[in-house]
Amino acid sequence: MSINSEYTIRQEQPADFSAVENLTREAFWNVYRPGCLEHYVLHCYRSNPGFIPELSLVLEKDGEILAHVMFAWSEILVDTGEHLRMMTFGPISVRPDMQRKGLGKMLLDYALERARQMGAGCIAMCGNIQFYGKCGFVTATSKGIRYADDPDGDAPYFLIKELTPGFLDGIRGSYRDPEAYFVNEADADEFDKQFPPKEKKVLPGQLG
Repeated sequence: MSINSEYTIRQEQPADFSAVENLTREAFWNVYRPGCLEHYVLHCYRSNPGFIPELSLVLEKDGEILAHVMFAWSEILVDTGEHLRMMTFGPISVRPDMQRKGLGKMLLDYALERARQMGAGCIAMCGNIQFYGKCGFVTATSKGIRYADDPDGDAPYFLIKELTPGFLDGIRGSYRDPEAYFVNEADADEFDKQFPPKEKKVLPGQLG
């Protein structure tokens, strides 16, 4: 669909896979670690049952892909033992020279509305509240949801957004990232060989 006179958002197609993976690689290279894994996570996730093809979306201008986001089904383990189905997303990638122009928010706002229409009551993810707060995310602990990898901490980077008002009322539980987000680094390095060579660098601010 056209969202204004300049940009179009549409579902990713198989012919886009290589370009989207390269975009993701460019967007994340040396950001959180030397090199990156995100393009390989995306590559592998497309064959996972939790992958949501309808929410693997590209934003383009004049037929050139500038941004991409991927969504997946996930769940909250409620303290009463139930499993509450919901969604997560990521990676979300914007071409480096087009970052900080509002394209990521434009794409994510559209995708979140689509997710709501598809029945997702809420979305949980890890990210920077300064950015994602603009899209309506709050710290998950403020909604009673703990991050399984940091159950005793405030986890200010663990965020949540209700797409259905009141969806989390009375809910207490924990969330763990879907297993498919964790990939073998050696396999990722092998996959990366099909892309143009890039130097891995240790930079300030990386997670390690």
